[in-house]
Amino acid sequence: METQESGSIGDWATRAADPDYRAAVLDLLGALAYGELSAFERLAEDAKFAPGIADKAALARMASAEFQHYQLLHDRLAEVGADPTEVMSPFVEPLENFHRLTAPSDWLEGLVKAYVGDAIATDFYREVAVRLDDDTRELVLGVMADTGHAEFAVERVRRAIEENPRVGGRLALWGRRLMGEALSQAQRVVAERDALSNLLVGGAEVQGFDLVEVGKMFNRITEAHTRRMAALGLAS
Repeated sequence: METQESGSIGDWATRAADPDYRAAVLDLLGALAYGELSAFERLAEDAKFAPGIADKAALARMASAEFQHYQLLHDRLAEVGADPTEVMSPFVEPLENFHRLTAPSDWLEGLVKAYVGDAIATDFYREVAVRLDDDTRELVLGVMADTGHAEFAVERVRRAIEENPRVGGRLALWGRRLMGEALSQAQRVVAERDALSNLLVGGAEVQGFDLVEVGKMFNRITEAHTRRMAALGLAS
């Protein structure tokens, strides 16, 4: 993907004068905000699977960080004159569908899901970030910062595989399922939100859903997923 120099992008006030750009950014922040709120809820829920107090407390800290990220996004949406609840609403169904189809059955599946889900979201928003104004890019990259879950998940999963190698096969299948469902829901959202898809493939000069360019982006995300699964000690 080609990158742009920060100075060539301009700030929010300038670029938001373009209604298509404003619509795209509101979609982006709405999706990200609901994703962070959902991540808070899921991490708190997954804590019930924790094998001990220390692990339960670690997930609670991560859940708290996700909620703080949500609050930052909620406040930015309100600051630019948008209704946060209204802006998030289109993304509730696809995210809830993803969670419904990928409910973990145990502690390790929950760890892999949070790790994979966070990573896919991070890759997606970093792809978009190079096309944003300085203010929005700084916010997006800030809320996508690792809350500590990546290192925590990798350490716990690798330890579990060392103790019982048979666990690896089950978790590898789980990781592939998670990736497939995540890409399916993300592609649906992008296809249905014209302003967002235009931003993804190059800005206002590109009109309509460009399947080829968006497909290339998702291929890059898939390749990154393969590397992360290897870090977990799992085949993708």
